[in-house]
Amino acid sequence: MAIRIVVFAGSTRTDSLNKKLARQAARAVDEAGGESAYFDLRDYPMPLYDGDLEAREGIPPNALAIRNYLQNAKGLIIASPENNSSMSAVLKNTLDWVSRPWHGKPGDLPYRGRVAALIAASPGALGGLRGLGHLRATLQGLGVLVLSEQMALPRADQAFDGDGRLVDAKQQAKLQEIATRLVDVAKRLG
Repeated sequence: MAIRIVVFAGSTRTDSLNKKLARQAARAVDEAGGESAYFDLRDYPMPLYDGDLEAREGIPPNALAIRNYLQNAKGLIIASPENNSSMSAVLKNTLDWVSRPWHGKPGDLPYRGRVAALIAASPGALGGLRGLGHLRATLQGLGVLVLSEQMALPRADQAFDGDGRLVDAKQQAKLQEIATRLVDVAKRLG
């Protein structure tokens, strides 16, 4: 049975560069012998985290759906946009909601014991690199083993062809290397 890897981008924008990179990462996971499960945060809207809202209404159904995705996977790849040198607000909000305790189970349950690879795409020269450090720290705080290998794709507005595939063979090879390493580590830990 193939190792299940959840793949998503920390963006809701329709033509997001990070969604394009995440879709390529999902293909790379499949090519590495894993089973990718790609989802789009646009399909899982949720309010900003608010403790009073949680006390009044509980955890939003979409946060529970994502929690279920993560609990049924051994690993994850997150393509993270960089907003003001950090991760996007929608990504942080998602991680926060999913980390809430639920039915007596600890909040870190969907994260603990998982392995993750971090990737980013940006039209800028650093490719979203600065935001990956914040995401790494957040995930590690939740009990995720984050691989040291990561990818920051600079000038990403020029990096994809009309079908959404990476045009540079070296960039595609780097993404494949990260996906292969993630599948391998997830198998060893699984």
